[in-house]
Amino acid sequence: MRIGMIPGMLVVCCTGTLHAQEPDSLRNVSLSEIVVTENYQYLRNRNTTLHLDVVGKEFLKEHFSGNLMQTLEQLPGVHSMDIGSGFSKPVIRGMGFNRVSVTENGIKQEGQQWGADHGLEIDAFNVEQVNIRKGPASLLYGSDAMGGVVEITQAAPPFDDQVFGEVSLLGKSVNGLFGGSVMLGVKKDRWFTKLRFSEQHFGDYRIPADTIVYLTQKMPVHDRRLKNTAGFERNASLFTQYRKGAYMSDYMVSNAYQKVGFFPGAHGIPDPSRVEDDGSARNIGLPYSTVNHLKVTTHQEYAWENILAQWDLGYQNNHREEWSLFHTHYGSQPVPETDPDKELAFVLNTFSSGMKARFTGSSVWDHRMGWDVQYQRNTISGYSFLLPEYSRFTTGISWLTTWKPDEMLSVSGGLRYDFGKTDIRSFTDPYLETYLREQGYSEEIVEKSKTRSYPVKRDFGDFSGSLGIVWAPAKAHLLKANVGHSFRLPGANELASNGVHHGTFRHEQGDPDLGSERGWQLDVAYSFFGTFFSVTVSPFASWFSNYIYLKPTGEWSVLPHAGQIYRYTGAEALFAGGEISAKVDLPLHFSYELGGEYVYTYNLDEHIPLSFSPPGSLRNTLSWEKKRMRFHVEHQYIADQNRVARNEDPTPGAQLFHLGAGFRIPVGRTDVELTLSARNLFNTKYYNHLSFYRKVEIPEPGRNFQLLIKIPFKKLF
Repeated sequence: MRIGMIPGMLVVCCTGTLHAQEPDSLRNVSLSEIVVTENYQYLRNRNTTLHLDVVGKEFLKEHFSGNLMQTLEQLPGVHSMDIGSGFSKPVIRGMGFNRVSVTENGIKQEGQQWGADHGLEIDAFNVEQVNIRKGPASLLYGSDAMGGVVEITQAAPPFDDQVFGEVSLLGKSVNGLFGGSVMLGVKKDRWFTKLRFSEQHFGDYRIPADTIVYLTQKMPVHDRRLKNTAGFERNASLFTQYRKGAYMSDYMVSNAYQKVGFFPGAHGIPDPSRVEDDGSARNIGLPYSTVNHLKVTTHQEYAWENILAQWDLGYQNNHREEWSLFHTHYGSQPVPETDPDKELAFVLNTFSSGMKARFTGSSVWDHRMGWDVQYQRNTISGYSFLLPEYSRFTTGISWLTTWKPDEMLSVSGGLRYDFGKTDIRSFTDPYLETYLREQGYSEEIVEKSKTRSYPVKRDFGDFSGSLGIVWAPAKAHLLKANVGHSFRLPGANELASNGVHHGTFRHEQGDPDLGSERGWQLDVAYSFFGTFFSVTVSPFASWFSNYIYLKPTGEWSVLPHAGQIYRYTGAEALFAGGEISAKVDLPLHFSYELGGEYVYTYNLDEHIPLSFSPPGSLRNTLSWEKKRMRFHVEHQYIADQNRVARNEDPTPGAQLFHLGAGFRIPVGRTDVELTLSARNLFNTKYYNHLSFYRKVEIPEPGRNFQLLIKIPFKKLF
């Protein structure tokens, strides 16, 4: 079998047995020789009523940054919520945190995704293909996917028996990053195995500013380097696959470790002495965070003539710690005897199981059913308190039916029911009790406040549903519409957090009486795929009867230096907007691409916008590609974001310019791949409205030159 790619097209020539790589449509089909030529994006989008972006190796290589979400934010509607240069998490159409699911090999990634300072623990070097599903995906992926899904999948294994591998080297100028990754694989008969090890080290990153302002206090930035933002990450993974006839199984073990410093000026009360130059741009001092994410998964699959059965099983251990020089606002709190500077620690254990079945006995009807089960247990430690210990059990069952009378029309509809059970432990703070009595608070307030977390046992359950249509009146045209009802179980932080969250520097408090998040969502997309021109326009609108957000209460916290209380509250809310993407093939090997997006959010109860709403943006890219070379220049326009929530700062817009080039250089029996890029070419000072550091008025990293070298190799048996 031979597979080839030409711009915008997929060409397949084969004889014998074809194994389709779409996870939920795997089949063994005996074929005579065939030739298939089709637009790949068009083909994949015809199989789902939601807008789908398929990202392959070429895109990931061209935009590679060493950080998955910063790579994917090149796509319209996708944003990266950044924490310096080390951590980031996904935002799709203005929704993030527990509203966007990230899955890898069929298992949902589970960490501390509720926090703005918590990143995504996935090795960017190990990502081979990503499907971005925008809009309400709760029907197939569970309640935490009401905003969309980032689905990481494995590329197809080679067809010939061989030993293969890849050595990758990465360097950046903005933070002195150097890193690399080594992958070794073997394909032999029915077995396919890959082993990868990656490591990156980086120093304090540069910003185009000499000073920042935090809580009205001006603080210097020595040598334009943001002190203590250095870090490193180390990742290892093993993936193996076995195929025999109609049976296939995958097994994967991965471990991701990160240690990254926090800018001292962004934690606690501003103090210029804490940001003084320490003489090193690569050391990691206090405060800093560490996270270790261990994941073990397996995928089992068997195909009968008309039935495909799948089972995904996974275990994850996410261990996150935040370290800061011991400090207390209570005089009675002693220095801990062990790990005195460990401020917060969370250990989350997650067991996941997902079963799916697909029935394709009819040429017109297609039925899919699924059953998901998940159990979580989170423990805590450290000298500070923010979130109590808890356990959580969720399960959901779904059914999706597709009617496809011909190649022009497809109608899909389905229902899902999810049930969740949350058990939150109580937590009493004896040091706060002593402090309040010493401060002269009444016994009523002391008794009420010393219990930071009351026991909470809540059950949640509700239906999700969707109805969608895909209509292709002609080969070049594709129209899609989907309406869905989604709901999300509130997280433990929304029910029971009660403490000062560093970086946000405010008292965040959960509400144990919160109801589930519920909403209706409409998603429409029109695509035209011409010979030299393609365009996709995808508007959307969402209405939530109970959208959960942090609301300033006007109540003053009894915790010292904590300010007013921000409490998780439900409200009626509206999201609307859309994306546009277009590509034009020009003469002389040139091409032009356009990508734009806009999100409108509104709190209908408070009559103000919602927080963390991304600004509108537009990307214009001109490329030239011929044989083994590719060059591109990009103009990125970011609009002002003046539609902000209460106590949220507006963010000015910016215009950025980027350059890139790629080369394939034949060396021996392989092609060495070089990718060069220059980001923020003119060192423009600008802010990411979604950044963890935006509140401290820290701009985004300055000019960055990057070099990525990939050396693939293989030897046939």
